[in-house]
Amino acid sequence: MGRMTRFWEDTPLDKLDRARWEALCDGCGKCCLHKLEDEETNELYPTNVACRLLDRRTGFCSNYKHRHAYVSECVRLSMRNVDAIEWLPSTCAYRLRLHGEQLPEWHYLVSGDREAVHRAGESVRGWTISEDDAGELEYHMVDRKL
Repeated sequence: MGRMTRFWEDTPLDKLDRARWEALCDGCGKCCLHKLEDEETNELYPTNVACRLLDRRTGFCSNYKHRHAYVSECVRLSMRNVDAIEWLPSTCAYRLRLHGEQLPEWHYLVSGDREAVHRAGESVRGWTISEDDAGELEYHMVDRKL
């Protein structure tokens, strides 16, 4: 890719237009997984249970534009709150860029391949279930770093 097209390296997050902001999402889907919180320690524990709107094959929301009408607790990620959202995956492009880190080689903006995130094992594909089928979250905790 030419130097001019690597906006994610050159442009601070707060200077990205909406299209470029949205383009940073790698489609891993990990932010759409339910987490359990220990009430005493506030520590978060990941589960393999995905939001009902998450397309677990692609890693993207199946109704992104209207998601808040169906999932009121879905967070509107923005430059103003990206640093405050502790449960964002460690590989999240928004988190990485906020802290001046490079995107991983499997990120589609780097690799040019939307399937690379899945091949790298960094997405929800193949190991998650929908919240509609899950039952109690306590039975779905996973020992996996998100």
